[in-house]
Amino acid sequence: MIRRLLVVACAAVVFNVPIARAQDVANFYRGKQLRFVVGSAVGGAYDLYARALARQIVHYIPGNPTIIVQNQPAAGGLVMTNQIYNQGPKDGTVIGVPLNGIPTAPMLQAGAQFDAAKLNWIGSANREAYVGFIWHTVPVTRIEDAANREVLVGSTTVGTTMNDFPLLLNDLFGFKFKIVRGYQGTPQINLAIERGEIEGNAGVGWASVKALAQNWIDEKKIRILVQYNAEPYSELPGVPLVMSLARTDSERQAMRLLFARTEYARPFFLPPDVPAERVAALRRAFDATMKDKAFLEEAAKLQLEVSPMTGEAVQMLVGELARTPTAVATRVRAALEAAK
Repeated sequence: MIRRLLVVACAAVVFNVPIARAQDVANFYRGKQLRFVVGSAVGGAYDLYARALARQIVHYIPGNPTIIVQNQPAAGGLVMTNQIYNQGPKDGTVIGVPLNGIPTAPMLQAGAQFDAAKLNWIGSANREAYVGFIWHTVPVTRIEDAANREVLVGSTTVGTTMNDFPLLLNDLFGFKFKIVRGYQGTPQINLAIERGEIEGNAGVGWASVKALAQNWIDEKKIRILVQYNAEPYSELPGVPLVMSLARTDSERQAMRLLFARTEYARPFFLPPDVPAERVAALRRAFDATMKDKAFLEEAAKLQLEVSPMTGEAVQMLVGELARTPTAVATRVRAALEAAK
Protein backbone atom coordinates (compact mmCIF):
# COMPACT_ATOMS: atom_id res chain seq x y z
CA MET A 1 0.00 0.00 0.00
CA ILE A 2 2.82 2.41 0.90
CA ARG A 3 4.62 1.59 -2.35
CA ARG A 4 1.43 2.28 -4.34
CA LEU A 5 1.00 5.67 -2.69
CA LEU A 6 4.61 6.55 -3.50
CA VAL A 7 4.07 5.66 -7.18
CA VAL A 8 0.95 7.82 -7.33
CA ALA A 9 2.77 10.71 -5.65
CA CYS A 10 5.63 10.46 -8.14
CA ALA A 11 3.14 10.42 -11.01
CA ALA A 12 1.56 13.58 -9.67
CA VAL A 13 4.93 15.33 -9.75
CA VAL A 14 5.86 14.07 -13.24
CA PHE A 15 2.51 14.88 -14.80
CA ASN A 16 1.87 18.10 -12.88
CA VAL A 17 -1.57 17.11 -11.60
CA PRO A 18 -2.81 16.72 -8.03
CA ILE A 19 -2.46 13.27 -6.45
CA ALA A 20 -6.21 12.59 -6.61
CA ARG A 21 -6.32 13.42 -10.31
CA ALA A 22 -3.20 11.38 -11.04
CA GLN A 23 -4.87 8.45 -9.34
CA ASP A 24 -8.02 9.03 -11.39
CA VAL A 25 -5.98 9.04 -14.62
CA ALA A 26 -4.15 5.87 -13.64
CA ASN A 27 -7.39 4.16 -12.67
CA PHE A 28 -8.98 5.14 -15.98
CA TYR A 29 -6.12 3.87 -18.16
CA ARG A 30 -5.32 0.74 -16.21
CA GLY A 31 -6.36 -2.28 -18.30
CA LYS A 32 -7.44 -0.11 -21.24
CA GLN A 33 -6.42 -0.52 -24.87
CA LEU A 34 -5.68 2.77 -26.64
CA ARG A 35 -5.71 3.26 -30.39
CA PHE A 36 -3.42 5.32 -32.60
CA VAL A 37 -5.29 5.96 -35.85
CA VAL A 38 -2.84 6.91 -38.61
CA GLY A 39 -4.20 8.89 -41.55
CA SER A 40 -1.79 7.30 -44.04
CA ALA A 41 -0.75 3.89 -45.30
CA VAL A 42 1.36 1.27 -43.56
CA GLY A 43 5.09 1.68 -44.13
CA GLY A 44 5.25 5.44 -44.63
CA ALA A 45 7.02 7.80 -42.25
CA TYR A 46 3.86 8.79 -40.34
CA ASP A 47 3.15 5.12 -39.73
CA LEU A 48 6.73 4.40 -38.65
CA TYR A 49 6.75 7.29 -36.15
CA ALA A 50 3.40 6.18 -34.73
CA ARG A 51 4.46 2.57 -34.24
CA ALA A 52 7.77 3.53 -32.63
CA LEU A 53 5.97 5.92 -30.28
CA ALA A 54 3.25 3.38 -29.42
CA ARG A 55 5.83 0.83 -28.27
CA GLN A 56 7.34 3.17 -25.66
CA ILE A 57 4.74 5.76 -24.60
CA VAL A 58 2.78 3.08 -22.73
CA HIS A 59 5.52 3.07 -20.09
CA TYR A 60 4.82 6.74 -19.30
CA ILE A 61 1.02 6.81 -19.33
CA PRO A 62 -0.41 6.37 -15.82
CA GLY A 63 -1.98 2.94 -15.55
CA ASN A 64 0.23 1.57 -18.36
CA PRO A 65 -2.44 0.76 -20.97
CA THR A 66 -1.69 -1.09 -24.19
CA ILE A 67 -1.78 0.59 -27.61
CA ILE A 68 -2.64 -0.71 -31.05
CA VAL A 69 -1.97 1.15 -34.30
CA GLN A 70 -4.56 1.28 -37.07
CA ASN A 71 -4.31 2.89 -40.51
CA GLN A 72 -7.03 4.90 -42.22
CA PRO A 73 -5.37 6.33 -45.35
CA ALA A 74 -8.18 8.42 -46.83
CA ALA A 75 -8.08 12.06 -47.99
CA GLY A 76 -4.81 12.91 -46.28
CA GLY A 77 -6.17 12.07 -42.84
CA LEU A 78 -9.26 14.26 -43.29
CA VAL A 79 -11.74 11.41 -42.97
CA MET A 80 -10.00 10.10 -39.85
CA THR A 81 -9.87 13.55 -38.23
CA ASN A 82 -13.52 14.32 -39.01
CA GLN A 83 -14.52 11.02 -37.49
CA ILE A 84 -12.52 11.37 -34.28
CA TYR A 85 -13.47 15.06 -33.85
CA ASN A 86 -17.19 14.48 -34.25
CA GLN A 87 -17.71 10.91 -33.08
CA GLY A 88 -14.88 10.31 -30.66
CA PRO A 89 -14.59 8.50 -28.42
CA LYS A 90 -13.67 11.63 -26.47
CA ASP A 91 -12.30 9.93 -23.40
CA GLY A 92 -8.58 9.85 -24.21
CA THR A 93 -8.49 6.32 -25.62
CA VAL A 94 -8.12 7.32 -29.30
CA ILE A 95 -5.23 9.45 -30.58
CA GLY A 96 -5.20 10.75 -34.14
CA VAL A 97 -1.99 10.66 -36.17
CA PRO A 98 -2.82 12.94 -39.10
CA LEU A 99 -0.81 14.16 -42.02
CA ASN A 100 0.56 17.57 -41.22
CA GLY A 101 -1.88 19.36 -43.50
CA ILE A 102 -4.67 18.76 -40.99
CA PRO A 103 -3.97 21.74 -38.66
CA THR A 104 -4.75 24.19 -41.51
CA ALA A 105 -7.28 22.03 -43.37
CA PRO A 106 -10.36 23.98 -42.18
CA MET A 107 -8.97 27.07 -43.95
CA LEU A 108 -7.59 25.34 -47.01
CA GLN A 109 -9.60 22.20 -47.80
CA ALA A 110 -13.17 21.33 -48.57
CA GLY A 111 -14.64 18.63 -46.40
CA ALA A 112 -13.00 19.61 -43.10
CA GLN A 113 -15.63 19.19 -40.40
CA PHE A 114 -13.57 20.25 -37.41
CA ASP A 115 -11.91 23.23 -35.75
CA ALA A 116 -8.20 22.48 -35.61
CA ALA A 117 -7.69 24.91 -32.72
CA LYS A 118 -10.16 22.88 -30.63
CA LEU A 119 -8.30 19.62 -31.12
CA ASN A 120 -6.08 18.77 -28.15
CA TRP A 121 -2.60 18.59 -29.66
CA ILE A 122 -0.39 16.12 -27.81
CA GLY A 123 2.84 17.05 -29.55
CA SER A 124 4.84 16.56 -32.71
CA ALA A 125 7.69 14.09 -33.01
CA ASN A 126 9.73 16.15 -35.41
CA ARG A 127 10.41 19.55 -36.87
CA GLU A 128 11.39 18.28 -40.25
CA ALA A 129 13.21 19.44 -43.31
CA TYR A 130 10.96 19.04 -46.34
CA VAL A 131 12.32 18.96 -49.85
CA GLY A 132 11.33 18.84 -53.47
CA PHE A 133 13.43 16.53 -55.62
CA ILE A 134 13.56 15.13 -59.14
CA TRP A 135 15.16 12.02 -60.64
CA HIS A 136 18.72 12.56 -61.80
CA THR A 137 17.89 12.09 -65.50
CA VAL A 138 15.33 14.93 -65.57
CA PRO A 139 16.78 18.02 -67.30
CA VAL A 140 16.00 20.37 -64.40
CA THR A 141 18.82 21.76 -62.27
CA ARG A 142 17.15 24.62 -60.33
CA ILE A 143 13.68 25.08 -58.86
CA GLU A 144 13.20 28.06 -61.18
CA ASP A 145 13.52 25.71 -64.17
CA ALA A 146 10.05 24.43 -63.29
CA ALA A 147 8.70 27.67 -64.74
CA ASN A 148 9.91 26.64 -68.19
CA ARG A 149 9.17 22.91 -68.26
CA GLU A 150 6.36 20.70 -67.00
CA VAL A 151 7.56 18.43 -64.21
CA LEU A 152 5.53 15.33 -63.30
CA VAL A 153 5.46 14.70 -59.55
CA GLY A 154 3.65 12.08 -57.50
CA SER A 155 1.12 12.51 -54.70
CA THR A 156 -1.22 10.42 -52.62
CA THR A 157 -4.13 12.84 -52.33
CA VAL A 158 -5.10 16.47 -51.80
CA GLY A 159 -4.09 17.94 -48.46
CA THR A 160 -0.64 16.37 -48.43
CA THR A 161 2.66 18.22 -48.72
CA MET A 162 3.48 16.39 -51.95
CA ASN A 163 0.26 17.76 -53.43
CA ASP A 164 -0.10 21.18 -51.84
CA PHE A 165 3.47 22.51 -51.82
CA PRO A 166 3.95 22.40 -55.61
CA LEU A 167 0.44 23.78 -56.22
CA LEU A 168 1.22 26.91 -54.22
CA LEU A 169 4.53 27.33 -56.04
CA ASN A 170 2.64 27.05 -59.33
CA ASP A 171 0.27 29.83 -58.28
CA LEU A 172 2.82 32.21 -56.79
CA PHE A 173 5.66 31.81 -59.30
CA GLY A 174 4.19 30.32 -62.45
CA PHE A 175 5.88 26.95 -62.04
CA LYS A 176 4.60 23.98 -64.05
CA PHE A 177 4.48 21.10 -61.61
CA LYS A 178 1.90 18.55 -62.73
CA ILE A 179 0.65 16.42 -59.85
CA VAL A 180 -0.18 12.77 -60.48
CA ARG A 181 -2.41 11.66 -57.59
CA GLY A 182 -3.70 8.33 -56.39
CA TYR A 183 -0.61 6.61 -55.01
CA GLN A 184 -1.17 4.77 -51.75
CA GLY A 185 1.87 6.17 -49.99
CA THR A 186 5.45 7.38 -50.34
CA PRO A 187 6.86 3.87 -51.00
CA GLN A 188 4.54 3.51 -53.99
CA ILE A 189 5.52 6.97 -55.27
CA ASN A 190 9.18 5.98 -55.04
CA LEU A 191 8.52 2.87 -57.13
CA ALA A 192 6.76 5.01 -59.73
CA ILE A 193 9.77 7.33 -59.90
CA GLU A 194 12.13 4.40 -60.45
CA ARG A 195 9.83 3.05 -63.19
CA GLY A 196 9.81 6.42 -64.93
CA GLU A 197 6.06 7.00 -64.52
CA ILE A 198 6.76 10.31 -62.78
CA GLU A 199 9.83 12.50 -62.36
CA GLY A 200 9.97 13.29 -58.66
CA ASN A 201 8.29 14.35 -55.45
CA ALA A 202 7.83 18.08 -54.89
CA GLY A 203 7.06 18.01 -51.17
CA VAL A 204 8.33 15.20 -48.97
CA GLY A 205 10.07 14.93 -45.61
CA TRP A 206 13.84 14.56 -45.85
CA ALA A 207 13.68 11.99 -43.07
CA SER A 208 11.27 9.96 -45.19
CA VAL A 209 13.62 10.13 -48.17
CA LYS A 210 16.48 8.86 -46.01
CA ALA A 211 14.39 6.15 -44.37
CA LEU A 212 12.95 4.77 -47.59
CA ALA A 213 15.58 5.55 -50.23
CA GLN A 214 18.98 6.24 -48.70
CA ASN A 215 20.61 4.54 -51.69
CA TRP A 216 19.19 7.23 -53.96
CA ILE A 217 21.07 9.84 -51.94
CA ASP A 218 24.27 7.79 -51.76
CA GLU A 219 24.22 7.04 -55.50
CA LYS A 220 23.16 10.59 -56.48
CA LYS A 221 20.02 9.34 -58.19
CA ILE A 222 17.98 12.35 -57.12
CA ARG A 223 18.52 16.10 -57.35
CA ILE A 224 17.22 18.22 -54.45
CA LEU A 225 15.73 21.45 -55.82
CA VAL A 226 14.37 23.21 -52.73
CA GLN A 227 13.95 22.92 -48.97
CA TYR A 228 10.71 24.17 -47.39
CA ASN A 229 11.83 24.54 -43.77
CA ALA A 230 12.20 27.96 -42.15
CA GLU A 231 15.96 27.61 -41.53
CA PRO A 232 18.68 25.95 -43.64
CA TYR A 233 19.14 22.30 -42.78
CA SER A 234 22.70 21.17 -42.14
CA GLU A 235 22.41 18.09 -44.38
CA LEU A 236 21.26 20.17 -47.36
CA PRO A 237 24.08 22.63 -48.04
CA GLY A 238 23.50 24.74 -51.10
CA VAL A 239 19.84 23.79 -51.44
CA PRO A 240 17.82 27.05 -51.52
CA LEU A 241 15.14 27.83 -48.97
CA VAL A 242 11.70 28.21 -50.51
CA MET A 243 11.19 31.52 -48.69
CA SER A 244 14.00 33.00 -50.78
CA LEU A 245 11.54 32.98 -53.69
CA ALA A 246 9.10 35.36 -51.95
CA ARG A 247 8.88 38.87 -53.41
CA THR A 248 6.14 40.44 -51.23
CA ASP A 249 4.77 40.25 -47.69
CA SER A 250 1.61 38.64 -49.03
CA GLU A 251 3.64 35.87 -50.68
CA ARG A 252 5.57 35.33 -47.45
CA GLN A 253 2.33 35.08 -45.45
CA ALA A 254 0.89 32.60 -47.94
CA MET A 255 4.01 30.46 -47.80
CA ARG A 256 4.11 30.66 -44.00
CA LEU A 257 0.52 29.39 -43.78
CA LEU A 258 1.27 26.37 -45.91
CA PHE A 259 4.88 25.59 -45.11
CA ALA A 260 4.45 25.81 -41.32
CA ARG A 261 3.74 22.10 -41.66
CA THR A 262 7.47 21.57 -41.52
CA GLU A 263 7.45 22.80 -37.91
CA TYR A 264 4.84 20.31 -36.70
CA ALA A 265 5.83 17.64 -39.16
CA ARG A 266 4.58 14.57 -37.21
CA PRO A 267 1.65 15.70 -35.05
CA PHE A 268 -0.60 13.73 -32.69
CA PHE A 269 -3.97 14.86 -31.32
CA LEU A 270 -6.91 14.03 -29.10
CA PRO A 271 -10.45 15.16 -29.92
CA PRO A 272 -12.14 18.00 -28.00
CA ASP A 273 -13.77 17.39 -24.62
CA VAL A 274 -11.23 14.88 -23.34
CA PRO A 275 -10.84 15.52 -19.60
CA ALA A 276 -8.04 18.03 -19.05
CA GLU A 277 -6.09 15.78 -16.68
CA ARG A 278 -5.92 13.03 -19.32
CA VAL A 279 -4.76 15.51 -21.96
CA ALA A 280 -2.04 16.72 -19.58
CA ALA A 281 -0.98 13.17 -18.74
CA LEU A 282 -0.71 12.16 -22.39
CA ARG A 283 1.24 15.32 -23.24
CA ARG A 284 3.75 14.62 -20.51
CA ALA A 285 3.94 10.96 -21.54
CA PHE A 286 4.66 12.09 -25.10
CA ASP A 287 7.40 14.47 -23.89
CA ALA A 288 8.98 11.73 -21.80
CA THR A 289 8.95 9.28 -24.70
CA MET A 290 10.74 11.80 -26.91
CA LYS A 291 13.70 11.44 -24.50
CA ASP A 292 13.36 7.67 -23.97
CA LYS A 293 16.49 5.71 -24.86
CA ALA A 294 14.66 2.78 -26.45
CA PHE A 295 12.50 5.12 -28.54
CA LEU A 296 15.50 7.12 -29.73
CA GLU A 297 17.42 3.95 -30.58
CA GLU A 298 14.53 2.58 -32.63
CA ALA A 299 14.04 5.92 -34.37
CA ALA A 300 17.73 5.95 -35.28
CA LYS A 301 17.53 2.45 -36.74
CA LEU A 302 14.53 3.52 -38.82
CA GLN A 303 16.37 6.73 -39.81
CA LEU A 304 13.59 8.80 -38.27
CA GLU A 305 14.77 12.12 -36.90
CA VAL A 306 13.42 13.26 -33.56
CA SER A 307 13.12 17.01 -32.95
CA PRO A 308 9.91 17.30 -30.95
CA MET A 309 7.45 20.06 -30.16
CA THR A 310 5.36 19.93 -27.02
CA GLY A 311 1.60 19.78 -27.27
CA GLU A 312 1.36 23.29 -25.88
CA ALA A 313 3.71 24.62 -28.59
CA VAL A 314 1.75 22.92 -31.36
CA GLN A 315 -1.50 24.25 -29.87
CA MET A 316 -0.11 27.80 -29.91
CA LEU A 317 1.16 27.58 -33.49
CA VAL A 318 -2.12 26.14 -34.78
CA GLY A 319 -3.96 29.01 -33.10
CA GLU A 320 -1.57 31.52 -34.68
CA LEU A 321 -2.09 30.11 -38.17
CA ALA A 322 -5.86 30.23 -37.67
CA ARG A 323 -5.52 34.04 -37.48
CA THR A 324 -3.96 34.33 -40.95
CA PRO A 325 -5.61 37.21 -42.90
CA THR A 326 -8.64 35.98 -44.79
CA ALA A 327 -7.42 37.30 -48.14
CA VAL A 328 -4.15 35.37 -47.83
CA ALA A 329 -5.88 32.15 -46.79
CA THR A 330 -8.36 32.55 -49.65
CA ARG A 331 -5.55 32.82 -52.19
CA VAL A 332 -3.77 29.77 -50.83
CA ARG A 333 -7.00 27.77 -50.85
CA ALA A 334 -7.71 28.83 -54.45
CA ALA A 335 -4.21 27.71 -55.44
CA LEU A 336 -4.75 24.31 -53.88
CA GLU A 337 -8.10 23.88 -55.59
CA ALA A 338 -6.89 25.04 -59.01
CA ALA A 339 -5.85 21.61 -60.29
CA LYS A 340 -8.76 19.59 -58.93
